[in-house]
Amino acid sequence: MKRIAVSVVMTTLAAVSWTSLGLAAPGRPAGEGRTFTRGGVTLWYEVLGASTGRPLVVVNGGPGFDHAYLRVSDAWDRIARTRPVVMYDQRGNGRSGPLAEGTSCTLVDQVDDLEALRAELDQETIDLLGHSWGGLLAMAYTARHPDRVAHLVIADSAAPKWTDTEFIFSYVYPETVQRKGVYDALDAVGDATAHSRSLREYMSMLCVSRARSDELVAASAAFAYSRRINEMLNADLAQHDLGPALATFGMPTLVVTGRFDINVAPSTAWRIHQAVPGSRFVVFERSGHLPFFEEPEAWVRVVEDFLSDRAAP
Repeated sequence: MKRIAVSVVMTTLAAVSWTSLGLAAPGRPAGEGRTFTRGGVTLWYEVLGASTGRPLVVVNGGPGFDHAYLRVSDAWDRIARTRPVVMYDQRGNGRSGPLAEGTSCTLVDQVDDLEALRAELDQETIDLLGHSWGGLLAMAYTARHPDRVAHLVIADSAAPKWTDTEFIFSYVYPETVQRKGVYDALDAVGDATAHSRSLREYMSMLCVSRARSDELVAASAAFAYSRRINEMLNADLAQHDLGPALATFGMPTLVVTGRFDINVAPSTAWRIHQAVPGSRFVVFERSGHLPFFEEPEAWVRVVEDFLSDRAAP
């Protein structure tokens, strides 16, 4: 997801009933929550669904968000009927432990954390899906540990070179971007309500469907966000370019995007697809940045077919 200037969001929205919205309750794991420690950092993860089979490890976007926004969709629970689906909170985010002063948070750290999670799961190989910033992290992990990735899904991903990512908010939602900028400025001078308002404006631009957008905005009150983690990773990501590594990927790879993704323009996904030999490219025609939320039935079908090698060439 695009870098946004908001502070940690851990409030609740009492007026919202997750059941009435038909959503999973974000921030409350539907699977089994567990923790482990790597290099003094505590990492939290949950396992959804089946207890056997190669797990699908899902890497959320941000940087700085926990994985709660993924859980607004039940698509993951559907996929978990036949395989374990693993989600985790990246270092310093959500239910993972806070970072002690002086602890680093770089792309290399994130790759090492993901490898530690694979080892914690006791799996020789995993299927890996990265969304938004998580797509870049998934590409970095795959470049470092290609023998550990059986299938790779890169979803609405940032570009392999962070600064090449095409954000088009201001071209499509100029009035929303302006409002968000006002809230960001107020947040910077200590307005206690500005950070949540900024987050709501941001979330309002991610979906095509107005009904889905309203649901996401309501749900966003339960998402956790760390400005500190966002800033640490943005400072580090500027020095990396994974582009040359994509040509070496030999595992089955699926690159997907929402046709109307305002957060990361579909042209970014297209270039990733062209760079990965033999990759498959799928566009969700009625989605923005969150096709698993806007088109869950199609999402489940495409991902399950790909992971079971039923995907058309």
